[in-house]
Amino acid sequence: MTDYTTLPAGLPVPEDDGAADHLPGSPLPDLTLPISDGGRLRLTDLGPGRTVIYLYPLTGRPGVDLPEGWDEIPGARGCSTEACDFRDHFAALRDAGATGVFGLSSQAPVYQAEVVDRLRLPFTMISDESFALGDALSLPTFTAPGHDRLYARLTLIVRDGVIEHAFYPIFPPNTHAQQVLTWLREHPDH
Repeated sequence: MTDYTTLPAGLPVPEDDGAADHLPGSPLPDLTLPISDGGRLRLTDLGPGRTVIYLYPLTGRPGVDLPEGWDEIPGARGCSTEACDFRDHFAALRDAGATGVFGLSSQAPVYQAEVVDRLRLPFTMISDESFALGDALSLPTFTAPGHDRLYARLTLIVRDGVIEHAFYPIFPPNTHAQQVLTWLREHPDH
């Protein structure tokens, strides 16, 4: 059985193809999406201040195989380790000015709820099974065996409803929350 909380050595590093260059300055679209606690979240109602939304392809589940060749796809592996890094730095991110932290993928809310429970995440996951956010913002996606479309790993810093900064590509994912934390501390919200 694979341990989804650690990263294997030798993973391919994703290259910056410019697919997120257009995002800073873009307003979040007026979308309402289901969330892992059974509710719904309207993206235009995130409130004032900064919100961190990290997008990831899919979270593995113990005993369930990942798509064939998953480790060979640049940037695919590491969703659980990334979630755990955001969990472990959640309080520090809030202290650095993030009013909210959310994970977002195309997985169903019930699947995400299991991940929130199993990994003991202190934040909610957003489900975008129809890729509504991806279509509205032209976000990068990729394919994998058994999956016609998955979100590429990307993190948005949203300030007062507008994307202030986009992290892309992200590697390694297991220390990405620390990268976000450093950015928040270096760019205080005044």
